[in-house]
Amino acid sequence: MTGPPLAGERGWPSATAVVVGVIGDPVSHSLSPTLHNAAFASLGLDWVSVAFPVAPGALASALPGARALGLRGLSVTMPFKDAVAAIVDRSSPIATRLGAVNCVVVEPDGLVGHNTDGEGFVAALRRGARFDPAGRRCVVAGAGGAARAVVLALARAGASEVVVVGRTPARAADAAALAGHAGRTGTPTDAGGADLVVNATPVGMGGTPAATDPPLVDPGLLSHGQLAVDLVYVPRPTRWLELAAARGAATLDGLGMLVHQAALQIELWSGRSAPVEAMWAAVAGQRPEVPAPGG
Repeated sequence: MTGPPLAGERGWPSATAVVVGVIGDPVSHSLSPTLHNAAFASLGLDWVSVAFPVAPGALASALPGARALGLRGLSVTMPFKDAVAAIVDRSSPIATRLGAVNCVVVEPDGLVGHNTDGEGFVAALRRGARFDPAGRRCVVAGAGGAARAVVLALARAGASEVVVVGRTPARAADAAALAGHAGRTGTPTDAGGADLVVNATPVGMGGTPAATDPPLVDPGLLSHGQLAVDLVYVPRPTRWLELAAARGAATLDGLGMLVHQAALQIELWSGRSAPVEAMWAAVAGQRPEVPAPGG
């Protein structure tokens, strides 16, 4: 008995392959198809992931189009996570709380939005730094979508305190509220007493206007015994991580969060456990392409 061609074999993807994609603007630099396709190959699935550039004005028609074409799902990257949350038919509790969607599952009865960023972040902490947030004091620099996902995930993982440092007080307060009784707003000096300090802003990201902006938290405030994590992974490492390491802090870049959030997307789409190590092997030696400004 023969079945469909397996990922990685001659003839894959087949004419009947299940298709998923990543949407963004721009999206050519995205590593998501590499990660997804590595997972499909490892699992022996006749599935394929491709990048779909979507102009901002076309988003409202792109999502129904994915369903009409029979796609199984979409990964959502900048700048569409908030906008997609308003378009999907329903969302998971976490995506609803965050008001942001990074993964769409096409179900028979509609488009379902999920957000795997926060859970992917915590998984990256545990794998890459052997760091468990439970009972730890954490500082998150930033109050945007990525920061909100991190704040909520740290609180759900049992962090004793999640301090949000932001440039806009109201946005910082909204982000801190996601952590419930563990959350509060703070100042950069709070980083000195934290176990974990996270840069959840685009500061330092190559190819963007924020590449040379000053960080919200001066790495000079960090020292031995602390973990500094930068969600940015272009370049690897960022200057902020280099300076934190020079102060004696342990460091972790943002590639792990990318891998683990993609692994969770694989599980949502396929119902199979993601082959995380195969996904890591697909990108560990890569130098990610610098995105175009605004990407």
